[in-house]
Amino acid sequence: MLAQVSSPALRGIESYLVRVEVNLGVGLPSVSVVGLAEGAVREGRERVWAALHNSGFSIPPQKITVNLAPADIRKEGSTFDLALALGLLAGTGKVPTGTLAQMAFVGELGLDGSLRPVRGVLSMAEGCRRSGVLTLVVPSENAAEGAVVQGLEVLGARSLLEVVHHLRGRKRIPPGVAVVGGPDRRGLGRIGDLGEVRGQGHVKRAMEVTAAGGHNLLLLGPPGAGKTMLARRLPGILPPMTLQESMEATRIHSVAGVLDPGEPLLRHRPFRAPHHTVSDGGLVGGGGIPRPGEVSLAHNGVLFLDELPEFRRRVLEALRQPVEDGHVVLARARISLRFPSRFVLVAAMNPCPCGFFGDGEDRCTCDPSHIIRYRNRVSGPLLDRIDLHVPVGRVPFQELTEQTVRPESAAIRKRVQEARSLQGARFRGRVGVHCNGQMGPGEIRKFCAPTPEVTRLLQRALDRLGLSARAYHRILKVARTVADLDASAEIGPSHVAEAIQYRSMDRTSPV
Repeated sequence: MLAQVSSPALRGIESYLVRVEVNLGVGLPSVSVVGLAEGAVREGRERVWAALHNSGFSIPPQKITVNLAPADIRKEGSTFDLALALGLLAGTGKVPTGTLAQMAFVGELGLDGSLRPVRGVLSMAEGCRRSGVLTLVVPSENAAEGAVVQGLEVLGARSLLEVVHHLRGRKRIPPGVAVVGGPDRRGLGRIGDLGEVRGQGHVKRAMEVTAAGGHNLLLLGPPGAGKTMLARRLPGILPPMTLQESMEATRIHSVAGVLDPGEPLLRHRPFRAPHHTVSDGGLVGGGGIPRPGEVSLAHNGVLFLDELPEFRRRVLEALRQPVEDGHVVLARARISLRFPSRFVLVAAMNPCPCGFFGDGEDRCTCDPSHIIRYRNRVSGPLLDRIDLHVPVGRVPFQELTEQTVRPESAAIRKRVQEARSLQGARFRGRVGVHCNGQMGPGEIRKFCAPTPEVTRLLQRALDRLGLSARAYHRILKVARTVADLDASAEIGPSHVAEAIQYRSMDRTSPV
């Protein structure tokens, strides 16, 4: 007898529907799984067999063939266990086949028949809805995550036996409840306030511009100046995520298996800070069946690279595509996948190997050639893609010992949201452009057209600093953000002058 059960599967962060076909025929008792099934999928037959036995079901000794269609796509993971078990039960008449129509099942089975959570349920639920599935059955721990998708009934089950009772009509499984709320205030509290950082007023202003326009930021200063402390407080001044942004970020975290079980929907912007020993695959994604890397896990949030020159050159150069295009394309012999990676890049570095070059106290012990070699670890093309280069100096003793802490993040966040509202109206109807930092050449020509006075100022700056065409465009985008913070419809000389000041790596020599 032939039985068919639908089960969603992942391909990158996208989902497609797999038809699990179970045939019980005449022949020597055996179980074979075909359809490009990887190791964990093939091993599932042993888990399923034990789960069925321990749940009180017996399968007659027959030749059993399981096909996972479409058969030309590789299948991996343990998510097909539940569908395979139900296919066997339907093939032996223990589950009514009519109830399986327009339903899909996903979950890993324990040997005792319990259902264990799997990754990527949000993407699977979205894929099921697109495919016309009406009901998706998932492990109970994944129910709240899948229930975020509207127009699909998501049922959270604790065991195989509970699913069978539901299909037989004996005991219904209640639908999962989505946990969708406003901004995560507790998350903001964990981030910390910019007012806790002593001094550094010019750096805080640069961070406000960064947050308002979605620009990339480089902090350059000696050890202990507060670069890391400042960077970790950037998410606290970014605007709250929309529901769409939350779902995009949640999908990636769920597929990667790093989603907090107690937080089925991300409500705070991600902050990722990989160590400088990270591989290029760990940063941009990779593997035989590619998985998201740090740049994708930072989607709609912040990617912080501390001690930038300590990262391997190959790793840093892999950043070019995600910084420029907002996505990563991973091409393999059998598969090519695209992962979103629209993030704010914040990098921090010392001015020299010892860290004290240019601090005004002549403490630097580095040879000029060592300083040049150290700076050259970060390529010019990558620096060009960073909009703001900001020096971070030592904090004066008087400011460092000040006792009063004045909250600043809330006020800055309010100004950032007002500037983002202007940009939202400006880019309404444009696909993939939501803030100034995401503007392409067409948007720059339309929304950043300089006046004659601004043009003369830009020409002098480009002639004196020798800026590239990319740096010129980034100055215009930053100037547009500064104007938005001033609620100015036109970019003025003061806005451009401030944007030029944020190109410190173009203005200073390392020796």
